[in-house]
Amino acid sequence: MDSHQRVLTVHANSSFYRIDRYKIGEYFGPLDLGLHLWRKYNSLNIGVGVLAGSIFPGSNRLFFTGYSPCWDGFYISSMGGAGLVFNNLGINMLSIIAKAPSPSILYLNRDRSEEIQVELIPVNLNEVWNSGRKGIYSLTDYTYEKLGSKFKTDPRILVVGPSALETDVGAICSVPIDDGKIGFVDTWAGRGGLGSRMLQQHGIAAVIYGGTHIEEDFRDRVVADKWFVEKYQKKLASKDFEATTKYRFEPKFETGGTFGVNFKTLKGKMMSFNYKSIYMSEEERLKIHQDFVINHYLKQFNEETIKTKNQRTCGEPCAALCKKMNGIYKKDYEPYQTMGPLSGIFDQRAAEALNHHADMYGFDGIAIGGIIAWLMECLDEGYFTPEELGVTKKPYFKAEGFDVVNHSMNNAELGIELLDSIILKRGIIDFSRGPRLWARKYSRLKQNRNIKDSFVCVKNTRNGWMVPNQYWAPGLLAPMPIMGKYYLHYGDDFVPPRELGKKNAARFKGEMLVDNVGICRFHRGWAEEMIPEIIGSLYGMQKEYIEAIDVCAEKIISRNKSFFWVGRRSTDFIYCFLKRKKDIDKCEHPELTNWIDAFEKDKNEAALNFWYEMHKGMLESFIKP
Repeated sequence: MDSHQRVLTVHANSSFYRIDRYKIGEYFGPLDLGLHLWRKYNSLNIGVGVLAGSIFPGSNRLFFTGYSPCWDGFYISSMGGAGLVFNNLGINMLSIIAKAPSPSILYLNRDRSEEIQVELIPVNLNEVWNSGRKGIYSLTDYTYEKLGSKFKTDPRILVVGPSALETDVGAICSVPIDDGKIGFVDTWAGRGGLGSRMLQQHGIAAVIYGGTHIEEDFRDRVVADKWFVEKYQKKLASKDFEATTKYRFEPKFETGGTFGVNFKTLKGKMMSFNYKSIYMSEEERLKIHQDFVINHYLKQFNEETIKTKNQRTCGEPCAALCKKMNGIYKKDYEPYQTMGPLSGIFDQRAAEALNHHADMYGFDGIAIGGIIAWLMECLDEGYFTPEELGVTKKPYFKAEGFDVVNHSMNNAELGIELLDSIILKRGIIDFSRGPRLWARKYSRLKQNRNIKDSFVCVKNTRNGWMVPNQYWAPGLLAPMPIMGKYYLHYGDDFVPPRELGKKNAARFKGEMLVDNVGICRFHRGWAEEMIPEIIGSLYGMQKEYIEAIDVCAEKIISRNKSFFWVGRRSTDFIYCFLKRKKDIDKCEHPELTNWIDAFEKDKNEAALNFWYEMHKGMLESFIKP
């Protein structure tokens, strides 16, 4: 295999471009090389791993690295399958520098051994976004209609929506194109707002790429099977099929995918009504889960998606079939949790309407769902009037007397109005600099700290923020340099905070080890163990690869600007978790009791100590003796 990574650098302000080579060993993949380029050029980097196009399943993930406007620091985001077509360009990475004079489409095409064709085409975004299917969908259609015929094989298109122009949480979306037809299985680089970065700082609204360049990728299945048999006594396909069971169909739960398995098993750990469920009794939480989720929300999903086997891949051959569909709607757990139970929505029709509207605008589904849930509580509690937020409704935001169909739809319609208000800046809403700063401003103006206290987010620097992943576990609010991803320990077991910090660091490096060769984390059941050996077999650099991950992690950790939880709801998230572990799960760890006592004596002091203990444990993992 090629011992260099090839980077296409495009200066968006002049259309000047060049290809640079970086030796394998100096850098190994889209993470460590992306970090280097970002530090040197302040670029947005889009790339694949060295195993892209190979026989390894899940190896065609496309990675985005650069500055996150919402997190206010270096960030890593990724999307499934989009690396398969990117590999046809014969490069490992696209690095975008400077800003186009006007919003543009970046066109990249390569026919066999010819030079890559690079062109920037200006686009009237407001006109395109407001036509046809609207938003990201109309921009995808427009880009394909204008440039698709130039490709000899199906290209792939990356697009942003209005959220990338008006907020700091614009995502990047892509949909597989099969035999000239644009599908419905959208894939996202959602976390981190890198779509906002791509449009606001580089002027790029869409990237269309593809070609017929042929790489000599690793395709020796006999050799790969030998590696896996030696390690697992199973061939590659068999081991991967086993490792991806949850994402396809889990027989013991009679459901599948992150949506099905999580909503089946969360029970009293499921969060609803903007995390207010953490204050409920276990009996109340279980009743919500049983009545609204098991008997309705999940039941609909199982009948409409699982029983009909309506599932797809992200665009590459893969046994996981993790994209669970119902018509044009894709059902992933986290956006259907934040714009589901967290927002007081427990019906699929209502959740589909709200999620689709958020997708149309190009939002990070997890982030915007957390914002919607928070604004709904603010309306319900009277912190803001509907007129102030540019809406006509108020939510039904309690479990008592909740009509699972009608109240869910009411809340979804309100959520759609809130999305429109955010984009159109109706009333007093202006999230162009992020909701955390806005919440702080109006808590001060209204002399009501409940406004900022009820917004649950992980904080970074003065204004950086990130809605946490949707599990009730302390690791999700840890002081780590990249949050909103699974670069941490997110298990719901009680782990003393110092040890939890060490577990966070270990998971941080474990996830990076898989990501840096471009493999989807759904295949981590074998990838974390096998990747170093595979790199060793292909390049003779097993030890060097592990060391490179450690160095890259240390560089990112050194930029850690985590900020302590200043919102009461976030502190209560931890305290109520500890109480539940003792009272409901009957955990008898001696440190658990000590921490609960500390929180009950002085909640703020205990929270600060818990936060710093996690931070200490994380740092200890990177300190070499």
